[in-house]
Amino acid sequence: MHRGQQPPLAEALLDCFPGVVVHTDAHGVILRVNPGFEEHSGHPADALVGRRITCLDVDPLHGDISHALAHCVARRRPWRGVLMCRRADGRLIHQDGVFQPLEGGRGEPLRLLVTLHDITELRQKALHDHALLERLQGTLSRLPGVVFQLRQDARGGLDFLYLGDGLRALAGLSPRSVMERADTLLERIQAEDRAALTTSLAQSAVSQEPWWLEFRLETADGVCWIEGRASPSRRRDGTTLWDGLLIDITPRKQEEQRTQRLVSTDMLTGALNRRAFFDFGEAVRAHAARQGRSVPLAMLDIDHFKRLNDTHGHAVGDLALQAFAMTCRDSLRPYDLFARIGGEEFAVMLVDSSPEEAWGVLDRLRAAVEAIELEVADTTLRITVSLGLAVLPPEGSVDLALSQADQALYRAKHEGRNRLAESPGYPRSREDTPR
Repeated sequence: MHRGQQPPLAEALLDCFPGVVVHTDAHGVILRVNPGFEEHSGHPADALVGRRITCLDVDPLHGDISHALAHCVARRRPWRGVLMCRRADGRLIHQDGVFQPLEGGRGEPLRLLVTLHDITELRQKALHDHALLERLQGTLSRLPGVVFQLRQDARGGLDFLYLGDGLRALAGLSPRSVMERADTLLERIQAEDRAALTTSLAQSAVSQEPWWLEFRLETADGVCWIEGRASPSRRRDGTTLWDGLLIDITPRKQEEQRTQRLVSTDMLTGALNRRAFFDFGEAVRAHAARQGRSVPLAMLDIDHFKRLNDTHGHAVGDLALQAFAMTCRDSLRPYDLFARIGGEEFAVMLVDSSPEEAWGVLDRLRAAVEAIELEVADTTLRITVSLGLAVLPPEGSVDLALSQADQALYRAKHEGRNRLAESPGYPRSREDTPR
């Protein structure tokens, strides 16, 4: 090669390769090495030419190099993998190895081109990162909740990019199955809460404000309450990501519900108290108003209750109140409102009955109360109830309607008790006749 002339490309690549390059015969005997061989292997080149390449292996007889050599020769196909080699100073290193068969012309023997690149530092870093990742996964699995990353595409579709292993304990689902199909989890959210989830995520995606929602999730053990919190971030492609946490708040919700029952319930009879009746009654009125409906409402008063209390004592009076309340509840539907307003006075709101139907419902309740028999000592006591019926119009007032029902109740008492009376102008079918 003349001065100033560039070396051939193959020679330049061989000279500059950042590792070991070895040319061997089909038996692995080293024929030639690259100039950087000694620097990267620690072995002098002239000491290894003529020896088998397996001498670089940790186990020259049965190590990875022997396996790679046999594979490449037998199949006439390249082999690539990670090899454990030993430098001349005894230090073990990991090498990314490639064994490439070099087919000659007819009658020419097979040759191999072997390249080894030291990846010890990369492997150690990967092992270190893997150990950190395992510790992080262990930490996440011990958190009292499920760490997640949720993605919403430009069309509103949802999919989970990550879910912590705590999902198994929370919902009995594997994270992988939910990451493959988000609806595996989302379909278990109760319908009403699923709508709230869709709305709240859409609002968070637009405003980029933190997302928060409490929702009910159906599991194999029943329904549990979940609290979700996450921070959104918008990507250039129009997708939104939320990084957050799902926490089981069932015990807290159960305690809240228990407290709510204590606050809104009359302890003796189990009926709603006066305050709860007005709160729930207003919600019923508002719902009916959106449909343009009126709601029947009644006041109930146990007849001659003071005389019963004075004659037989307060313990018997309490027993009568409890029997009365139980009978009323049994005569009504679970979602009708039934409350103790005070003393022996009660109120009923028939949530889904028309004013025309309410008369029959309440008269059957009156008859059921009349059939109550209380065994006290050697005496059988009976009680009756008087009722006043009014209607709560769509734009009306619960307090005003209750006052009108109270006036009708006074008339029922005046007309002989154990009867139902309606307020003036109350709509009633012709078949309904007062007692």
